[in-house]
Parts: sequence; structure tokens; C-alpha cells
Amino acid sequence: MIKYAVKYIKNTFVPLKCPDNVNLDDGVLILARTEKGEEALKAFLVNKDVAKHFEASNKTPAPFEFIRIMTQEDMMVLEELKKEEVTSFFKCKDLVKKHNLNMNLVQCRITFDKRKISFYYTAPERVDFRELLKDLTQVFKRIDLRHIGVRDESSIMDGTGICGKPFCCSSYLRKFESINVKLAKDQGMPIAPSKISGTCGRLLCCLTYEYSNYIEAAKGMPPVGSTVMTPSGLGKICFIQFLNNSVAVKFEDGKIKEYCKNDIEMVDADVNVDIEISRINNYSTDEKVDAKQLKQLEDDRNSSTGNV
Repeated sequence: MIKYAVKYIKNTFVPLKCPDNVNLDDGVLILARTEKGEEALKAFLVNKDVAKHFEASNKTPAPFEFIRIMTQEDMMVLEELKKEEVTSFFKCKDLVKKHNLNMNLVQCRITFDKRKISFYYTAPERVDFRELLKDLTQVFKRIDLRHIGVRDESSIMDGTGICGKPFCCSSYLRKFESINVKLAKDQGMPIAPSKISGTCGRLLCCLTYEYSNYIEAAKGMPPVGSTVMTPSGLGKICFIQFLNNSVAVKFEDGKIKEYCKNDIEMVDADVNVDIEISRINNYSTDEKVDAKQLKQLEDDRNSSTGNV
């Protein structure tokens, strides 16, 4: 049974192939052999339930081979590597600028054994970096240039979302779903970029989490703009609170009142009242939004390339 796993890119946990006579403390830094070479990673104890899931799943990554627990000398080498990564990052950035390439350098990673240096970048389209590669090989040995998406960028950089919690994409989310502005509209959210987009500049992944609940709650609710009879008389529905089963109704005098769905009745379609309805919600925003901005938020081309 799997006893240990290591935390890898995007907070993915990968099983660790470890000799039976080795006992590791939870959270200890170790050296492991990955597909890139030797890397310094944090090891964790795996409980029995997770171990069973690892062994039963056909999506479990191939285990990394344990080399050794990091020594004090290894820690000093790692510290120097981190400084070297920063220096290499800016060297590469200067070369990107020199060749006038439309790409944004995101991160640089060097394996512990210095066998490979990886540069992660985002770009709106395919980049011809052959000349850049020639210059890089004059400075570095084995180079890996990885094109990632803007959602991938957020997932490897880590951070805190507008909810105050760590990014979903860098904590547990493994697959990005297709998201559009309709999901926000149907949930009564303000259609303003700062309210419905994440650090990646795309629509919030969490817009999909409760959408099915809203669709279920919407069943039997009268649509916005429909005429209804309330205890206060005829009015038109201007907003729906799906989750608490209530609606906001506007009257001819301009007043708006909230009612439970059970306290109103739909009236015949030929019964109409002259009340102007503009869609409202419980959020306020001063942002001006155009169709181009919304289209950019929905643009999922290369938002995730799977190259992380």
C-alpha cells in the first residue's frame, strides 16, 4: 500500500516509491527522481482511504522514486538554485524582448541536478521561438519551453481568490470547464469584469459550482417581466431570488416589493400593466462593460494547454 506522496506542480499529489526501511515525517523535504530529473519536493503521509483510492484509480500518476531526505547541504544548494532561477528568468525575459516575441514569461524552474531548466510562458497565439532557442542554448544546456494557458498560469503561481480562499485551480481543481457569461446572468450576478472574473482574466471557475442548483430552483418561477397579482395589486417581476424562493415586484407607482413565490399569482398573458422593467440585482457596480470585454472573459482558447 502507498505510504507517501509528494506535492508536485499545481498541488498535484504523486505517489512516492520508497524503500520499506525508510520512514518519513509528514511535510519533510526530500529529493525525488521525476521525468525531468532530480527535484526537491515535500513528502506527506498518505492515509489508508487515500491510498486505496490511489491504487484503485486508473488516473493515478506514475510514482516518483525516492532518493534521500534533504540534508543541510542540500538545503544550501536549493537556496542557490532559487536565486539562479530568478537570474535565469530575467535573462530569458531580456532575450524575449530582444526578439520582439509576443509571449509573457511566467516562471522558471531548474531541477536539483541541473539537468533541465524549464521556462513557462503564455501567448495568445503560436510563437516562433527558434531564434530565441538558439540564444538560450548559448547560456543554458537542456531547455524546456512550455506554452501554458492563462488559467494554468494562475494555477502554478498560487494566490487568493476574491472569496478569501486559495485559488481552486491551485488547490484541488484539475479540469477546467467551459464557462460563459450566461452562467453569471442566470445566477443574478452583476455583469462586471471585476465581479465575475478571476486573476487569470477569465470567468470564475466557481460560476459552474452551484449553477445546477439555480436551474433546479428556477423551475416554476415566473420569468422577469411577467405580470403577477400580489397582495398589493398588479405588478411586474423585475428580479428573482432563486435560492430563497422569492421575487421582486415593481408597481405602477415605481415602488418595488419582495414576495415569496407562494404569495403571488400569474395572470393571463393578455392582462398587461404599463410598467417599465429594467433588470435589477442585489449588487451595485459602476463599471461600464462592452460586448468586447465580455467576449474576452469567455475566450477559452489556450486558457489551459495541459502543458504544466
